[in-house]
Amino acid sequence: MIRQVSLLIKVGVFLALLSGCAAGEAGTLPALTQTETTTPAAGLTVPAAQLASESDRTPTPPVRQILSQINPLTGLRVEDSAQLERRPVIVKIQNAPRDDRPPFGLSGADIVFEYAIEFGDSRFAAIFYGQFPDKVGPIRSARHVDIHLVRAYKSILVFGGAYQELFDLLLESDFGNRLVREGPNTAPALFRYDPEGRNYLLADLTLLNPILEKYSIDNQPQYLEGMRFSEVLPSGGEDVAQLGIRFSGASYNGWVFDSSSGLYKRFSDAKNDLGDNDPQYLPLLDRNSGEQITAANVVVLQAVYYPLIKTATSEVYDIQLIGSGTAYAARDGKLFPVIWERKDESSVVSLFDKQGNLFPLRPGNTWFEILSANSRVEELEGVRLFKNWLP
Repeated sequence: MIRQVSLLIKVGVFLALLSGCAAGEAGTLPALTQTETTTPAAGLTVPAAQLASESDRTPTPPVRQILSQINPLTGLRVEDSAQLERRPVIVKIQNAPRDDRPPFGLSGADIVFEYAIEFGDSRFAAIFYGQFPDKVGPIRSARHVDIHLVRAYKSILVFGGAYQELFDLLLESDFGNRLVREGPNTAPALFRYDPEGRNYLLADLTLLNPILEKYSIDNQPQYLEGMRFSEVLPSGGEDVAQLGIRFSGASYNGWVFDSSSGLYKRFSDAKNDLGDNDPQYLPLLDRNSGEQITAANVVVLQAVYYPLIKTATSEVYDIQLIGSGTAYAARDGKLFPVIWERKDESSVVSLFDKQGNLFPLRPGNTWFEILSANSRVEELEGVRLFKNWLP
């Protein structure tokens, strides 16, 4: 099947093109012309018996005992195990409007979940555990899926607000006493930063502990096992150096594998592409460092989006982030079909191969792109394009 596709090009040409552009100049990418297949993203079916049984898995105790200096969310060694003797912190960070990019501190997150919100935009839930940057944001409001994430990672939640029904759910939840919002009693950990009249809400995570202590917020280390990391590349997988993630014509991004660093570089939409025929990209930078945001692993996770409200003027979704489903894990320039699983509310998101074993991610940070179970994948040589579709 022949089709004109204008999204990503082969790694060398893509990097050469964008390296010649200033940070503020968008890159227009040449077209790929041959599509091997265009199909719904087929699920990788693993018989239930092949997945590790409940008795084979480590039970989930309420509090994690720090026995090593290995961060369970990255597989990396920390200088001092005391760094891990606390809860993770989830910070809600905006991705739109694009005029407010680049974000602050996103490179310091161990895990980032990106998911669709209303009217085609996407938002980040960034999990900080191994590092606590002094500028993180801009901070924005919570969404229903954050309830799953806070329970999964037993975290503190730093957010800007929520619409009333969701806000009530957060306050009445089992983690209602672990919510941190802007106010006179949360300064200076939460503060306003006003470059060029933008008035951003940011967090200094190095100053968060006094706030938690003041309000007697439980900050004990938690059991966070459920991910596997290995420097050794697993067998199998396809040579896929580029991933395209399209939430909508207004929110799309690309991940390009850089063989020199072994990391994936993040590129984000530079303009709307409502016709899906003229995407343009800019490197997504971290404003703290000025460097391009990278990931050791990029995981495309398919889950059911439930429309709670869907009218001409309002959209509210929940995401069924419990159970299991199709996923694709990218590491070291290879793409692997895997199964994501979260067996109960207290479990982190785990990845399994087709034999039912925990899939080994590359040690480092991981970005999860949560797309609808109805999303589609287009397969090209060295490229996978994932396109979200919401009910």
